[in-house]
Amino acid sequence: MGDPAPSQLSEAMNRLWQKFLPQMEQRLATLQDAAARLASGAGLSEEEQAAAAGEAHKLAGVLGTFGLTEGTELAREAELLCEGRLDTSPDAVTRLAAIGEKLKAMVESR
Repeated sequence: MGDPAPSQLSEAMNRLWQKFLPQMEQRLATLQDAAARLASGAGLSEEEQAAAAGEAHKLAGVLGTFGLTEGTELAREAELLCEGRLDTSPDAVTRLAAIGEKLKAMVESR
């Protein structure tokens, strides 16, 4: 007779995903807002920059928990782009926006 544990684990993970989905979407929105502000030429305050880096850090952790290794790597890259001395070069801003879009698509398609 088959072991129901894998199915139960999968169901539990899906329930957790649904529970944390609104937080993940908010974190993604923070990253995307930061990228959009930078692309428009507006800067980020130190608080906004720290918030974007912090949200990227949290996304890296939660996506890893759900086995989304690529998402974790992208979120870590976004965190690095947002922390320290913020790189506002067009390439860095474009990369941050692209990461935000990839992460959003990843979360929406899970």
